[in-house]
Amino acid sequence: MATKTAEQTPAAAVWSVTPEPLHTADATALRRAYYAEVAGRYWQRPATGAEIDEGLAQDPGTELARPTGEFVVGRRGGVPAACGGIRLLDADTAELTRIYVDPRMRGTGGGAALLAALEDAARALGARRIRLDTRTDLVEARGLYAKHGYAEIPAYNSGPYAQHWFEKPLT
Repeated sequence: MATKTAEQTPAAAVWSVTPEPLHTADATALRRAYYAEVAGRYWQRPATGAEIDEGLAQDPGTELARPTGEFVVGRRGGVPAACGGIRLLDADTAELTRIYVDPRMRGTGGGAALLAALEDAARALGARRIRLDTRTDLVEARGLYAKHGYAEIPAYNSGPYAQHWFEKPLT
């Protein structure tokens, strides 16, 4: 996993990203925050607790565990503030999903740390490329992916919320 060390950055800015089961308290809180943000943006209003519960119930994320994937939690200065997952689409292709950085922590390197850790996880699963889909309104996410070498590609799925598709070779 990609983890910055104290020698590379001041202690207050250190991000650590480690695998974590999907249902720990920290992972659950971050997944709830992710869903609240993406659903709220889509609906153009805050998502209710019941809507968040329903969304998470419909998306158990069971594929985000070995041997088909991995889920990670990013902590800055020990505080859980980011999460993301990777899952195999086929033997050569992994897909990024549920990438989230707490808005108060954006711009501090958390997104880059998540991507590095998840790309390493995809390689460990045997993937040679990584893909993702996202929406037009998730401007920050699209900027993050482009900054880290992901190029827009034609649609590879027909997800109901997919509007942009990206890919990056892992070799």
